[in-house]
Amino acid sequence: MKRTLTGTVASDKASKTLRVEIERRFQHRKYGKIVRARTVCHVHDEEEQAAEGDVVEIVECPPRSKTKRWDLVRIVKKATDVSRAAEQAASAEDESLDAAADEADTSEETTEETAEASAEEE
Repeated sequence: MKRTLTGTVASDKASKTLRVEIERRFQHRKYGKIVRARTVCHVHDEEEQAAEGDVVEIVECPPRSKTKRWDLVRIVKKATDVSRAAEQAASAEDESLDAAADEADTSEETTEETAEASAEEE
């Protein structure tokens, strides 16, 4: 009997390959805290039908490559465009904040250089 697992597609950038993360929670044996862990599986997707954020069902298969040992069975739940748009907006906002911080650092250096130059002239 082949194992079947359900997980979330973390990446679909490679051709015919998905990176699926399977989340699991368990209680730490010594400390008793509930711990989150994940298993990463590389999955073969012949038709390239799954996208990032989809919940998929996968099944064990003979090795297709060095890391790919799972086949896509079906898409359990498609990711909504709203969640994808929110992720893209958040990453774009982070990039714009980084760019603004770099510009601020550059303008501070220019202001300091101008102040030093005017002090030398006097």
